[in-house]
Amino acid sequence: MSQNSADLPWKVRLFASLFSSAFKFMIRRTDGSINRRLLNFLDYKTSPSPNKPVDGVITTDFTIDEARNLWFRVYTPVPTSGSEVNVPVIFYFHGSGFICMAANSKLFDGFCYRLARLLPAVIISVNYRLAPENRYPCQYEDGFDAIRFVDKSYLEILPSHANLKHSFVAGDSAGGNLAHHMAVKASKSELSSIKLTGVIAIQPFFGGEERTRSEIKLSGDPFVPMDTTDWMWRSFLPEGSNRDHQVSNVFGPNSADISQLKLPAVLVIVGGLDPLQDWQKRYYEGLKKSGKEVYLVDYVNAFHSFYLFPCLPEFPLFIEQVKEFMQEQMST
Repeated sequence: MSQNSADLPWKVRLFASLFSSAFKFMIRRTDGSINRRLLNFLDYKTSPSPNKPVDGVITTDFTIDEARNLWFRVYTPVPTSGSEVNVPVIFYFHGSGFICMAANSKLFDGFCYRLARLLPAVIISVNYRLAPENRYPCQYEDGFDAIRFVDKSYLEILPSHANLKHSFVAGDSAGGNLAHHMAVKASKSELSSIKLTGVIAIQPFFGGEERTRSEIKLSGDPFVPMDTTDWMWRSFLPEGSNRDHQVSNVFGPNSADISQLKLPAVLVIVGGLDPLQDWQKRYYEGLKKSGKEVYLVDYVNAFHSFYLFPCLPEFPLFIEQVKEFMQEQMST
């Protein structure tokens, strides 16, 4: 995970060790299935707090489709001044390889609280269906259904100081993959109330059949070891597909041409200790070659999922970079 893991806070080291061991030996079955009951037991879920602010943020859940378990949690920062100031809206998609976790998982819930308070912004964290029980394109259908639902029903969902004309799509890891594809879908659709201003791709989960230098060099990483990411792609992609599918290798041999699409500016966050960094940099280069406005931020000592740990020195830098990107896009 790091050139010297002893330099990391003990909580981070403990989490990495437990996560890697549990996933490899207890949750992932030898036949390729997943022990969903055990995973849900280990994945502590949180409840919303609609009436009492927690760290200056109110949270409310909204259900779209119970049959699909499609819902989202809205994080609303409480205005600190006497008058309400318009704040941007972020549609956020959680990570974990399309396989596990949820919008109300403790790790992602805490992350969204911090984003809402520190940026500040209204965060809409979408809960989507998981693989292998639900393969592609379920996750993308759920994600865009949530965006369209808010587009039509925002008056009943969002506070008056939420500015949908300054909307962003964001996500980490698999959620970063989702964020990209949500922006592509939005560019081909008509949204009446939402104007997408930017994409925030935090260590997005992309891949391909080729083995990159970073994958080989960091193949034993405890968060995203190569054998685990391979299994995640096999569990998520359509039967018979490989990692060069257009949703995983977005600028690969089977990719769709996006050069004529009007996409918003993209911020790509990369970590120097992330095995997936080469694919993320290829994503950045692919967007540039397609004529898109894109920015790359590379934290040399950051491992995959560093943003979930506010105790790390990269976290405040990350918040400032995201804030700066959003302000720049909203001013144009």
